[in-house]
Amino acid sequence: MHQYVTASDGQRLAVRATGPADRPVLLLVHGYPDNSSVWDALVEELSGEYRIAAYDVRGAGRSTAPDTRAGYHLDRLAADVVTVADAVSPDRPVHLVGHDWGSIQSWHAVTEPRYAHRFASYTSVSGPDLDHAGHWFRSAPDGLRGVLRQAVRSGYIGFFHTPLVPELTWLTGLGGLALAGMERVGGGPVRPARRATRDYVNGLELYRANMVPRLTRPAERRTAVPVQVLAPTHDAFMVEQIQSNAGRWVQDLRFHRFQGGHWSLRSRPGAVADRIRSFVAEVESGAPRHRRSAGSARRHGGAFAGQLAVVTGAGSGIVRALCLELAERGARVVAVDINGPAAERTAELCALVTPGAAAQRVDVTDASAVDKLAAWVREEHGVPDLVVNNAGIGVAGPLLETPLADVERLVDVNLWGVIHGCRAFAPMMAGSGGGGRIVNTASAAAYLPSRMYGAYSATKAAVLALSRALRGELAADGIGVTAVCPGLIDTGIIGATRLSGVDGAEETRERLARLYRRRGYTPERAARRIADAVADAPDILPVAAEAHIGLYLSRFTPGAVRALARAGLPV
Repeated sequence: MHQYVTASDGQRLAVRATGPADRPVLLLVHGYPDNSSVWDALVEELSGEYRIAAYDVRGAGRSTAPDTRAGYHLDRLAADVVTVADAVSPDRPVHLVGHDWGSIQSWHAVTEPRYAHRFASYTSVSGPDLDHAGHWFRSAPDGLRGVLRQAVRSGYIGFFHTPLVPELTWLTGLGGLALAGMERVGGGPVRPARRATRDYVNGLELYRANMVPRLTRPAERRTAVPVQVLAPTHDAFMVEQIQSNAGRWVQDLRFHRFQGGHWSLRSRPGAVADRIRSFVAEVESGAPRHRRSAGSARRHGGAFAGQLAVVTGAGSGIVRALCLELAERGARVVAVDINGPAAERTAELCALVTPGAAAQRVDVTDASAVDKLAAWVREEHGVPDLVVNNAGIGVAGPLLETPLADVERLVDVNLWGVIHGCRAFAPMMAGSGGGGRIVNTASAAAYLPSRMYGAYSATKAAVLALSRALRGELAADGIGVTAVCPGLIDTGIIGATRLSGVDGAEETRERLARLYRRRGYTPERAARRIADAVADAPDILPVAAEAHIGLYLSRFTPGAVRALARAGLPV
């Protein structure tokens, strides 16, 4: 049953509301070329938990259409959102959810100071703020490649600006056939869309009235409303960077990938519902944990804004630097280490940059302890977006002269620690909708064997093989798995490495330490390299130049690698 709400300029907006009147109110705003029926699957998922209202935006579904293009300006659309919010929830703020063009107009509403008090939270699915997008195109903070990729995916916008041809494409049915193909990207909707011809034709004015002025003359639009951005891994129309860029404009942001295509709210409504449910519960509890100052928010754009990262071996070295880098980019960090005070110190440093950091003392060789860690993280912080399995130790010396206890400890930490971390966290990441990232620390020694690092190389080669296999296993869930192979990074690792069967062990240790110091590749530099690459989830990530060269040699000149193994180079 529809009721009608009258907008400030006289347009009549058709609204459907369902659910208990005493529950938090969700207001759903659809995109193009949909109408409010696009939300049906999601409404079924959340039925009974909330008071849910969905309306047909002006020109779509049962709502009336403006006579002029000016009636589709974003200011009017944002005012419509508030008008409906006032009608369905006059006494308390609503939890706003937008998709596609519904996200665009909802962004405009939550970033308007006059309206912000009407929104308890905002969840955006596959739709950026146009002003934010305009700044992103201009500054290219994620590189020119991302801008070019988005320009290609947005090519249809130019077509929509041509006179008459888009209308004819929809009226002849050709546009519908093309759209049906695009809907299948990323799994495809499980139920057909219920669209009318007017939904296709009228909605073209959304693009014609707003795209050019907003993208070419973007305004500064910020908000303190808690915002959750959901970015499908196979969105045919936008790259994730244009959405994660919201971290520069939002004080309280969470950015989550999940497996699916542009219309995932029809094909995978459960994944979208879970994220909404968790977010609304946190906001309703009165204790959002990610709020930052406006100045801090401006520094925290990018793919880690508001994400949860669990990092093992976080007490020192590359990974302490990585924790700080992730925090600097807006992530909430859970620092894990067998050295409890070291983990706590890492968390303290992270919390100085981005609130929400925590620490846990865990021995990663203990499967039950890692399982308890995963359960604690889920209960206290939610499902992680990024898991870094880094805890590791070094043992050097000929394999045949290395004590068996040292080899067993090496395998327990370097290999079983990674296995336990993957087994504990990957299922919950997949179950929450997928789209996360797992990073396992291997080594250039994984593909550059040395007579000095036989056992160590074996564990790191196993981590590399495990990561590649797990990458295939989790591909269907959109979870990227990356093996990091750092190279000679000056972390002080040599000082903690056990040397077995080596004449003049301390002299050898000092000689190797000098080599690492002269190499001069700092943990901070390595951390930046890793953080830059994680969003793209490469199969293998060599960090320093020698790691890149070694990987090339292992692939194309195996004879040279065998010679290096005999030489015993310290990689």
